[in-house]
Amino acid sequence: MTALFDIPTLPWRRIADALGSGLVLIDQDGRVVHWNAWMVKHSGIAAEAALGRGIEAVFGDGLSLPFKRALDNVLKHRLPVVLSNVLHRHPLPLYRRSQVPAEDDAPTRIPQSIMLVPIQGDGGEHLCLIQINDTSMFVKRERVLQSNSDRLSKEAMIDGLTGVYNRKYFNDKLPAELNRCIRQEIPLSLLMLDVDAFKKYNDSYGHPAGDRVLVAIITAAHSQLNRSSDILARYGGEEFAVILSACDRAGAMLVAEKIRHAIAELRIPHKRSDVAEHITVSLGAATSGPGGYCSETELLDAADRALYEAKHGGRNAVQWLHAGIIAHVLSAPQN
Repeated sequence: MTALFDIPTLPWRRIADALGSGLVLIDQDGRVVHWNAWMVKHSGIAAEAALGRGIEAVFGDGLSLPFKRALDNVLKHRLPVVLSNVLHRHPLPLYRRSQVPAEDDAPTRIPQSIMLVPIQGDGGEHLCLIQINDTSMFVKRERVLQSNSDRLSKEAMIDGLTGVYNRKYFNDKLPAELNRCIRQEIPLSLLMLDVDAFKKYNDSYGHPAGDRVLVAIITAAHSQLNRSSDILARYGGEEFAVILSACDRAGAMLVAEKIRHAIAELRIPHKRSDVAEHITVSLGAATSGPGGYCSETELLDAADRALYEAKHGGRNAVQWLHAGIIAHVLSAPQN
């Protein structure tokens, strides 16, 4: 029968050199009996310098302890071992270029995945075949995937216009922060901020100008928050919320007044405002604290009620309510 293809027989050493990975063969005494071209390129050690020597002597102090243990187990117990790049990034001193690095010009080590497999020679002797794969592409892909995941996670909780947290993040964070403050027996205050006569501003100056105003306002508001634990979020439209943990009534009023003043100092013209000749904001503040804790719904209701009073009392003002008062009103029996 005639063969369809005449495949030439190639020496296995030429095949090993053609591989895009490292290939080392170790005899039962721990000596190197094969050292392929990939190893020469990335170790900077010629095959002639490696053959017939113990692999520890070839690499000196460069071998990792997990690799030494794995090789010993394969030679003694003839069980395969895999050293993944997740737990063992650089078991062998292998580099991206062919020369051993100078002290002042050290290249990056290659991240590696290593497989050690016991094999039996033609004479019955026990050998260890070591295959080393460069996992750089896998590492890069993992970094890209992680970066994309981080970006998507950030986008999922950040308001696209103003760059502060969005409503979803706020809805998740408020009950968590409130519960933490209850456990630690510390107060929590909530501010609700609304831009005065913002619809009139949009009607007069256009929505693009309105968007720029919101960005300017939130930049000014954020500049008045000095603690990393303070959370500023866009609640909806021109309304924003600030979660102030470990903050009582006095602290909440101080922060709210600082925000109101900082925004007024922007002096953004607003010719149709009934309050001033420039953009102003109203803020409602509410506190849940020792002696009067409440749910997130009750705290929101209190802050919203305070904001209502600030706006209907003349605007460009700050009003405060204790959330416990609202909670008591809401829970009171109806006649």
